[in-house]
Amino acid sequence: MTPKEIVLGGYQSFSEGDMEGLGKIFHKDAVIKVNGDHELSGEYLGFDDFLNNFLAKIPIKFPNFDLNILNVIAEDNRVIVHVKLSADNLDAEAVHMFVVEDGLETEFRIVDDSQKIAKALGG
Repeated sequence: MTPKEIVLGGYQSFSEGDMEGLGKIFHKDAVIKVNGDHELSGEYLGFDDFLNNFLAKIPIKFPNFDLNILNVIAEDNRVIVHVKLSADNLDAEAVHMFVVEDGLETEFRIVDDSQKIAKALGG
């Protein structure tokens, strides 16, 4: 599978609520970075950290959360995905940047409108 196919497969797993499937495409030492200065910002080490301290909070912090892919750019082992985020308390766009090595995501960086995210989080 190409890096683009791997990344898009991850979005499919996420949309289906298949966190086990999503976790399988992350390298055990993957680094996930979330921009901004709000309660979900920071660096997560490995998928379990990301799952427990970020993904698990999405349904609580962002009721009726939805993510739609607007555009995908892939070059070599890097994939950039432009997404639309929506929830009862959120209407924003973000850029997700991935590095895929040996069939696994080793880096995932979320660059969102951190002011809108902070506002939705009540900050």
